[in-house]
Amino acid sequence: MNITDITQLYNRNKEPLLNGRYITNSHIKPLLENLEAPFEVSEIGTSVLGKPISAIKIGQGQKRILLWSQMHGNESTTTKALFDFINVLKDSSQSLAYITEVCTFYIIPILNPDGAEAYTRLNATPVDLNRDAQTLSQPESKVLRAVYNDFKPHYCFNLHGQRTIFSAGSTNKTATVSFLSPAQDENRSITDSRKIGMDIIAEMNSTLQQLIPGKVGRYDDSFNINCVGDSFQSFNVPTILFEAGHFENDYDRDITRFYIFSSYVTAFNYIATSDVSGANYNEYFKIPENDKCFYDIIIRDANVGTEENPEILDVGILFVEKLINKTIAFSAKVETIALLSKFYGHKEINANKMRVLAPHEEAVVAGAEIDFVTIGNGKFLLKL
Repeated sequence: MNITDITQLYNRNKEPLLNGRYITNSHIKPLLENLEAPFEVSEIGTSVLGKPISAIKIGQGQKRILLWSQMHGNESTTTKALFDFINVLKDSSQSLAYITEVCTFYIIPILNPDGAEAYTRLNATPVDLNRDAQTLSQPESKVLRAVYNDFKPHYCFNLHGQRTIFSAGSTNKTATVSFLSPAQDENRSITDSRKIGMDIIAEMNSTLQQLIPGKVGRYDDSFNINCVGDSFQSFNVPTILFEAGHFENDYDRDITRFYIFSSYVTAFNYIATSDVSGANYNEYFKIPENDKCFYDIIIRDANVGTEENPEILDVGILFVEKLINKTIAFSAKVETIALLSKFYGHKEINANKMRVLAPHEEAVVAGAEIDFVTIGNGKFLLKL
């Protein structure tokens, strides 16, 4: 599919009820209730706190694709894009109807509903479900493994989100979308199942380079059998990790949502129309590996000393996400004060060697959360 086709599909099918970063069971409940045949909606288990874990099954094809999102409760961009894609499939007259003739999808939109409600990475225990693939100590982990065992997928899509710090290589390009074909052994062997995942990722990267050139990253493939993707890959099932990242000024991840949707459409079209063999896997390694080159704000050439004894450094600031009245607020936290010549800010302020002071005219210190700074005679807000 070309970029025009994908864009038109997205514009027609973007789900209007899902917006922002805070997506919970209550947000998706009306969408699930409105799904009719041929969609099959079921409750497949409950969370630690007894919240339902729902699943959607659609398609009658031989190629089985398992997708799960919000394993980490505060990573919701991929969930929004899932419902955009589901809206495409709701209309059999649209151009992707052929995909469900060839593929069967099993979708878990929110695996960790307790974490989604609390807007945390962990579940209510609290445990990181993506480190529980072997122990299976949590009800959510057991639900996913039971689905895997019953559905017997040919492809697994492990859907996540990543912080604003990530770059595509050691560059000033943000990693707006990152992918990984996980390792399945300590040697990170390039197995046949990994090659298939790499091939699909290369296809998605080809689409994304037309939309966000240079802003696709490759996630670190260090092996950890406790991670779900590594475990499923070790069963010789091609598994693809998605990381929805930052785009310029898109802290709600609503622009990134389109790029995730574009990746879904590209991948599913490729699987449906091709016998994916892994032959194109080498293209995967042309994607730069993620680095951590960004701060949300950098104040350059800041005098963090005194007028008498100036100390000229850079102030690196990261936003802290907080759930306040069911809305995500961003507060600025001073992460580091150092020479940051090898780093980039999503926003940069040049202090021109003037003193930079915190709100009560005290020194700026690492670890402080502040709303604004004073530079010379001016005040600079650090909020979104």
